[in-house]
Amino acid sequence: MAYNKEQIYIQATELSKKMGFFFIQDIIDYLPISKPTFYDYFKDDSDELNALKENLYKNRITQKINLRKRMSEGNATEIIALYKLICSDEERKALSTNWNENQNAGNITINWHEE
Repeated sequence: MAYNKEQIYIQATELSKKMGFFFIQDIIDYLPISKPTFYDYFKDDSDELNALKENLYKNRITQKINLRKRMSEGNATEIIALYKLICSDEERKALSTNWNENQNAGNITINWHEE
């Protein structure tokens, strides 16, 4: 079935703003197209996809501001869990009591010592 790319983009933009989504998958779930079709229409680093990501980023910022206000008012357990879901790695590290970062360039060196 053929879809109108411009209409899908308009619908995706409206959804991201109206629903306050945080993730591209949230938008895809509400559209009448499949995930592969979405990415066929909106390639990585395309202007349209970047604009949608910008909307999602703005939604995250707005929500983080609201969550910070709510955290200062009382019980923060559920609020912190949501915040961790949408925060940056730097913010996640600051919230975490235990943070392990593993980096590997794909090269492993093994030194054998025989006696």
